[in-house]
This record gives sequence, C-alpha cells and structure tokens, in this order.
Amino acid sequence: MKTYAIGDVQGCRERLSLLMQRINAAEPGAECMLLGDLVNRGPESLGTLRELRRMRNPMDTVLGNHDLHLLAVAHGIRRPGRSDTILPILEAPDRDELLDWLRHRPLARHVGNHLFVHAGVLPQWTLEQTMALAAEVENVLRGPDWVDFLREMYGNQPDRWDDGLTGADRLRCIVNALTRMRYLTPDGAMVHDTPEDALEAPAGLVPWFDVPGRRTENVTVVFGHWSLRGLVLRPNLVGLDTGCVWGGKLTAVGLHDRSVIQVDCPQYQSPLRPSA
Repeated sequence: MKTYAIGDVQGCRERLSLLMQRINAAEPGAECMLLGDLVNRGPESLGTLRELRRMRNPMDTVLGNHDLHLLAVAHGIRRPGRSDTILPILEAPDRDELLDWLRHRPLARHVGNHLFVHAGVLPQWTLEQTMALAAEVENVLRGPDWVDFLREMYGNQPDRWDDGLTGADRLRCIVNALTRMRYLTPDGAMVHDTPEDALEAPAGLVPWFDVPGRRTENVTVVFGHWSLRGLVLRPNLVGLDTGCVWGGKLTAVGLHDRSVIQVDCPQYQSPLRPSA
C-alpha cells in the first residue's frame, strides 16, 4: 500500500481534512503517517484529536513536543503558554480518553525503508538503536509511572548521547533528540537555544541531518518540527513542517513517488516565527 507522510498539523483540523481529501483523490486508500505536533497553536486542537482518535488504519502518527506538552499541562507539570490552544481539550468530557490515546502513540516508526520521527535522530544512532531507544520511552509513557516521568522529562541536559546514560537522564536525552532537536555542535551536543528565525546555521553548529557519518544515512528519515527549513526532499531525507499555523502550508509527500500535495493555511499565529 502507498504511504503519504504529513507534516505538523498543530490543531488545524479543517486543513488536515482538506489535505486528506486530496490524498484520497490521488491515491484512494493510501496509508498516512503524521509526524507529530498534532495539537496546539491552531484553532481546533480538540477536534483534531477527536478525529484522529476515531480513525483506524490507514492513519498513524508519532509524538511531537507539543503533544508531550499537552500531557504535561494536563497534569500540572507545565504551565500553558500564551499561544497554546489546548484548553478545550483539558475541559472536554472525553479528555481522559483523548490523553490516554495520545500517550500510547509511538515516538518513532519504521515502515519499509522509512524512519518516521518528529524532530530528528542523533547521528551516532543506527535505525535499530533509534527504534529500541524510542521503545524505552514509549514503555514508560504507557506504564503506571508515566506522570512521574513527565515531571522529569524537561531540561536540556544531558545534551549529548552516551550509551551509559541511565534513568531520567537517559529518557530525557532520547525525548529531546526525537522531539526537539535541530542543531548540533560538531562534537555531537544538542543545542536547543538557537535563534528560531535564523535561516542559516549559527556559527559552529550543524543541522542534525548534515553531520558527517550519520548512521541512519542508509534509511530515509522523515521528520517535521522545523518550519523555517520548509519542505526538504533529498534521497534519504524528507522534511515536512511547512508552517501551517504560521500562514504557510500543510504538506503531504507520497513516499512511493515523492509527489507533493499541499493546502494553503490561514495565519493562525503571528509573526511567522516558531518558538518551539
């Protein structure tokens, strides 16, 4: 079956519905993979979650940083941001069912020769290691102590991977790589406080996917999270955050033929400068 990957929706339910119509017109019955950040900043975060939860295959998704933020806010671990649009979810009668569905989504998926993540993959991780590390976090999120994990999830340290990491430090590093990472130092440290409106890499930093010797170069990594990069199409790399909430587009790419399907989006947030 043919698969389309879809960039960050961020609560733009109506735009997602229109995009799905266009995908179905092009390839009836195609599978779709959403790359996380299902909610927040767009106008219909509640409706988006409800619609996705009702769907069965051929729709799947990975978790993004805004999805984890929703879980943390729901349990009083984080305060809502000024641009958050998740309050209707928190006040909904089916809130618990929606949050439970969300925390059972994976952090990474491997289908065929494609690896799906929200933000990125550390250069020293292989495909197999990436999936195993993602599963470590998924098992905690789906287990009885998942709220305790959320309390320890935030922070920028450790900023680099070490196979010897344990406990909360290990899980935090995995989450930061898979859901927040953009730039690395040449020796592999994640840098999360770079200017978000910088179109070029800050001095001395490298986009995670351009680090020489990246060990996932033998698989096509499909990611979102980086709206200022826009659409990225390389032989082994597909970037799909095209700034839907910032007045850009919501984008799908057919992974079987690299066909691009897009819908224009209203500017729900201003200015065109993401902060997460």
